[in-house]
Amino acid sequence: MFPVALPRGVRLSPKTLRTEVPAGLVVALALIPESISFSVIVGVDPAVGLFASFTMAVVISVVGGRPAMISAATGAVALVIAPVYRDHGMDHLLATVVLAGVFQVALGALGVAGLMRFIPRSVMVGFVNSLAILIFLAQVPEVRGVPWAVYPLLLGGLALMVLFPRLTTVVPAPLVSIVALTAITVGAGIAVPTVGDRGELPSSLPVPGLPDVPLTAATFATIAPYALAVALVGLIESLMTAKLVDEITDTPSNKTRESIGQGVANVVTGFFGGMGGCAMIGQTMINVKVSGARTRLSTFLSGVFLMVLCVVFGPIVSDIPMAALVAVMVVVSVTTFDWHSVAPRTLRRMPAGEITVMVVTVACVVATHNLAIGVVLGVLTAAVVFARRVARLADVTAVADPDGGAVVYSVTGELFFASSNDLVTRFDYAGDPDWVVIDLSAAHVWDASSVAALDAIEERYRRRGKTVEITGLNDPPLVARSRVTG
Repeated sequence: MFPVALPRGVRLSPKTLRTEVPAGLVVALALIPESISFSVIVGVDPAVGLFASFTMAVVISVVGGRPAMISAATGAVALVIAPVYRDHGMDHLLATVVLAGVFQVALGALGVAGLMRFIPRSVMVGFVNSLAILIFLAQVPEVRGVPWAVYPLLLGGLALMVLFPRLTTVVPAPLVSIVALTAITVGAGIAVPTVGDRGELPSSLPVPGLPDVPLTAATFATIAPYALAVALVGLIESLMTAKLVDEITDTPSNKTRESIGQGVANVVTGFFGGMGGCAMIGQTMINVKVSGARTRLSTFLSGVFLMVLCVVFGPIVSDIPMAALVAVMVVVSVTTFDWHSVAPRTLRRMPAGEITVMVVTVACVVATHNLAIGVVLGVLTAAVVFARRVARLADVTAVADPDGGAVVYSVTGELFFASSNDLVTRFDYAGDPDWVVIDLSAAHVWDASSVAALDAIEERYRRRGKTVEITGLNDPPLVARSRVTG
């Protein structure tokens, strides 16, 4: 069953409650239409997405590693898991969610979170900017083909979001905007799209149960590829979001615990009839950046409020105009975008390779609507840029012996697959004397490609009857060369 105690480490001080309780309520309101939308993507009943958001938020608030981060049903997971429901039905979908959680626990225990250190800052900036663009683009359909009254409501919501914090920050501006626009539309009887138009809200809490699938190798073979994809996509988005929140709040978080926690939350979600999920970036930004939440209490309450709003206050929540939620998300997108990264002064000073990595990340995410794909391609681009840059650092200089009996080549820099391929061409095999010394004291041999290049150089000299002496290798490269030489 769900944990009923408050998340570990939360202190119920008046200051904490003033911030965390309204933040959890605002996030819960924003989760409802999004969860329903993701249910539509998969093709399941709206309750499946709402149950997933409820269980993910409550469980991750206890077992997760990043305080104040929101986990719920997400579009990325919905896109990956949709074919399972379409081809095999609901029970296979739930089994896939449970297996994906098991995979995430295993990956977390194996230290997959440590790979985060290989994500460069240019990819992180591209991730943030593409996130902001996706949040904004997701609001565009909400203002197309709608009654004219939506537009003044949207402008009014934006005005409240911008101006109200200048009066007071005791009550979050998003909550004020949602309440005010709802009161106007209901009181004046204005007919505009509402949350209720997205689907029927559940009238009861989810009930635990086991997926009704045969426990056979055939079932595992069917769902395992989808489960692994869900696990990887969920971990990438969750860990990237955790890293972003770390920077915003200037506080560290336990990424290994977060990885395992995401897995536990997905296992619980599958058993309670949810479609699975991961860190929800837009709602996390509402919670952390707009509402100022900093503890697990806001995450916990977002899940609790979500079910209370659906089960107890369903008719009222159904009357919330979508324009109010669109206004909140537009402000989130504007505040999330790293405007400094695209300022002319910044672009003039930033290396071309860094700009390329950022642009590739943004372009891939916006084109695919998948943050995980953009991050992976951004990291690969950064690796290529780095390899090209480091490859130029290797250099070879020759110093001839005064009596002409020998020549000493000094090799400097980093020798790996990108730089060592050119190394073979830097020697005068025909013109050099019979004794050749290659000094590697100022170089570092990193891989087998470099060892192969040294072997090729020796072989070319040997075919001409000349002797090569390689000096200056430190112990690790020397051991590596002795293993793979030849």
